[in-house]
Amino acid sequence: MSDLTRQSTALLTDQYELTMVQAALESGRAERICLFEVFGRRLPPGRRYGVVAGTGRFLEALENFTFGPDELAFLKSANILDDTTLDWLESYTFTGNIRGYAEGDMYFPHSPILTVEATFAQAVVLETLILSIMNYDTAVASAASRMSRAAGNRPCADMGSRRTQEYAAVGAARAAVIAGFASTSNLEAGRRYGLRTIGTAAHAFTLLHDTEREAFDAQVKALGKDTVLLLDTYDVDEALKTAIEVAGTELGGVRIDSGDLGIQATEVREKLDALGATNTKITVTSDLDEYAIASLRATPTDSYGVGTRLVTGSGSPTANLVYKLVARSDNGEDWVSVEKKSAGKGSHGGFKQAVRALEGGVATEEAIGVPTLPEEVSSGRPLTVDLVVDGQIVDGFTGPEGVERARAHYHDCIRELPRTAHRLQDGEPAIPTVYYNA
Repeated sequence: MSDLTRQSTALLTDQYELTMVQAALESGRAERICLFEVFGRRLPPGRRYGVVAGTGRFLEALENFTFGPDELAFLKSANILDDTTLDWLESYTFTGNIRGYAEGDMYFPHSPILTVEATFAQAVVLETLILSIMNYDTAVASAASRMSRAAGNRPCADMGSRRTQEYAAVGAARAAVIAGFASTSNLEAGRRYGLRTIGTAAHAFTLLHDTEREAFDAQVKALGKDTVLLLDTYDVDEALKTAIEVAGTELGGVRIDSGDLGIQATEVREKLDALGATNTKITVTSDLDEYAIASLRATPTDSYGVGTRLVTGSGSPTANLVYKLVARSDNGEDWVSVEKKSAGKGSHGGFKQAVRALEGGVATEEAIGVPTLPEEVSSGRPLTVDLVVDGQIVDGFTGPEGVERARAHYHDCIRELPRTAHRLQDGEPAIPTVYYNA
């Protein structure tokens, strides 16, 4: 199958997005200007903040959100829509405006992460595309942030490609690097987004050879002495001894993938130093999460490879973001606030302004004004930026440039959070979300 980003993304959606368009065309309300908002009612259990991610991937997908002959033929053959709606879809082009939190920023319950201003028909069809990308990427970035913070100044690498769907693996790698990871094993993510890629050998390579020495010798000859040798295929102590005999004290690194990683890392460090390989680094892998990484900080581990727990959001594989209509207008100026009242699923209607209140550079409040903020809090850091203006995607948010921009923004914003935000124990959001109604 060819790369999905080079195909139309228009059918990466749910049927009811298009049947709503048909019904809105029938009612005469399809062209009413509307404001849709992406937000999360709550953070995953125990989390104190979330990290916005996937915005750049959505914008890339938006470029290809068109209904071509193949897409229209499928919809017609499936008898899903009438001819009037198919004609409307054939000429679909998004001409509205999209604003949102800059990718890499933190968010909290009810933060207006993304707002889409367009006709109802133009905006409603984007719901599933936005949520399917941002829910996953945000979940991964939020988990990656906890992991990279737990690791301190020791780098984390994404090794989760084999634990998720093939295109999700690319999104996960991108989201992880935005939120503090140093590298990924996924080559497509490296190619598409300019990420640093890593990887040397698995247990299969050792098992291929008649002896471990033969395997190590081949790897060192092929990849150089700065390669990383995997120690735990058979016996770690014997493998370590063989590794230094083959590569010498210039060996770049060793990897441990099983057993009690803390004890193993300590013993390996002692033996490496005794053999004179004082600069050889130790990488540990094997079902790591933020708690395991935190427990290893007292050990001489140099880096962490994270797989399953990263790409599954460390127990929260979705950010539970929703996309709700919050205001409508017949002239694009006088907004009428609308909101759900459903028990446990309510929303805050209206056009919003969002800032992060700071005291001494430390965040104290997520201030949301409907439609504007009072003077006493309006001096906080503005949280939303233009992403699409009159249908044109703003430069700098997609591709490798978008990742670097988001990564830099993440590192700036994470410094604003109070120290309590980085506790791994269950707790309330690091700062409250406060609504100010004019």
